[in-house]
Amino acid sequence: MTRQRASESFTKDHADLVPDVVKSQVADPELVQRRREQIAAAAAELFSKNGFYRTTMQQLARQCGFSSGLIYQCAETKEDVLLLALLHVMNRFRREIEQAEDAESPLERVFIALEAYCRVVDQFKAAAMLAYRSTMSLPLEHRSYIKNAEIATNELIAARVRDCIEAGFFRKVDADLVTYQLVLHAHAWSLKSWRFNKLITFDDYVASGFDMFVLALATDSGRQEYQRFLASRKKAAKSKRRSPASADGGQQPGKRS
Repeated sequence: MTRQRASESFTKDHADLVPDVVKSQVADPELVQRRREQIAAAAAELFSKNGFYRTTMQQLARQCGFSSGLIYQCAETKEDVLLLALLHVMNRFRREIEQAEDAESPLERVFIALEAYCRVVDQFKAAAMLAYRSTMSLPLEHRSYIKNAEIATNELIAARVRDCIEAGFFRKVDADLVTYQLVLHAHAWSLKSWRFNKLITFDDYVASGFDMFVLALATDSGRQEYQRFLASRKKAAKSKRRSPASADGGQQPGKRS
């Protein structure tokens, strides 16, 4: 990933997650935000690839395109940089769920959230594993921010699970616990990708996981709603397969009339 693309992938709403514990020597808050965007994106990439302890601040500075002294002006310690990088990863999950398409059915909204979460894991496998490998390298005070960011992100899924319970589609279960089971299912795609990639496609992994959770949680009305959901997805998939032919007048690719 280039420095420009890494910076662009880090959105401005990350500023909401930057804690006061990360001190800056720069007076201009907008400049600090821009620099931290670059630093966090580059650090997430390097720490994921090389590990936290083996990545030097000089390597990080080269990735960012400015001096290590400038990094220390925006984050005083290497642990501060790791915190910014981990929050950068957490923000990807939060942003994708927030921006995912909506649906009327709460059951479908759970699927949309799970699929969005899994897709981030699939796109950034190394970054997703960074939190598992490196969180314990942070001071206790820093770790609390990661935990809070995780809870805030998971709540976006938990709220949809609660909606399913209230609608009578899921039996009464602990929505927070179910959410962690869904999230761990998503994380497993990166943790065990060496094996899953040989066994199943990404789309089938998401669908089979959702099927397992729904059949374990659904009430009778929930199972009926799930059948409607599956029929709707099947219809949409058929329509999608037909659309390329319709767009070019029904001609097959590579053939002329």
